[in-house]
Amino acid sequence: MAVIQRAENERHAMHGAVFTALASPSRGTRQTSLWRVEIQPGTPATPHQVTQEEILVVTGGRARVRIGADEATAAPGDCIVVPADTTFALNVDGPEPLSALVCFPVGGRARLPDGAEFTPPWAQ
Repeated sequence: MAVIQRAENERHAMHGAVFTALASPSRGTRQTSLWRVEIQPGTPATPHQVTQEEILVVTGGRARVRIGADEATAAPGDCIVVPADTTFALNVDGPEPLSALVCFPVGGRARLPDGAEFTPPWAQ
């Protein structure tokens, strides 16, 4: 179906963040998954890697971003590009929750520091 209704969006909680599935293969996409992530201030970052490039667009709050050895801040409207196989972490920078839209290719996987890989349920 070309229109995925908001009422059908599933929410998932993991590592202190809430992920809302917007578009994914189980909802009709073939090449791209899209979700919203929300992180409250004080939530510890979860360093991880992705097996394919991931793009985040900050929609609310501010983020402290670490990608490999580089650090930066991102505010609403800023785009964060995470290369494959590079350690990445987000922290909320300020008193407001961080929210972002995240675009990720179908088939991409997340990799935790212990080496465990998984397909995020909000991207399936």
